[in-house]
Amino acid sequence: MGQLQEANINTIRAYRHAAFDELDFDRASQYLAPSYLQHSPGSPDGTGGLKHFIELLKTKFPRHTHKDHRYFADGDYVICHSHFIRVPGTPGSAVIDIYRMADGKVVEHWDVIQELPEKPANNNGAF
Repeated sequence: MGQLQEANINTIRAYRHAAFDELDFDRASQYLAPSYLQHSPGSPDGTGGLKHFIELLKTKFPRHTHKDHRYFADGDYVICHSHFIRVPGTPGSAVIDIYRMADGKVVEHWDVIQELPEKPANNNGAF
């Protein structure tokens, strides 16, 4: 893995920590480019989408947890595979987040979310 790809992964780790662990919009938004594009169909575009999501977590899901299981980098793209639980005691969701980076900032974001069943069809685990 190249130095730029490692730097991009470290930026995404820091961004996700600020956004999803600390719920600190001001700190997390420092990792986003002014032209940030949000492709997730459930979020408003731009930095307002992140602000909206952090406020949602603070108000409706204050006991949420997430764990990043793996990161991949390919050129300007960083992919994170994570487990997100909004309500403790529920299986939560497996999430793939895709970020496009430019000049050390996140310029685009996509996600794919899979709700995990209470009783999976196999014992292999989602992670």
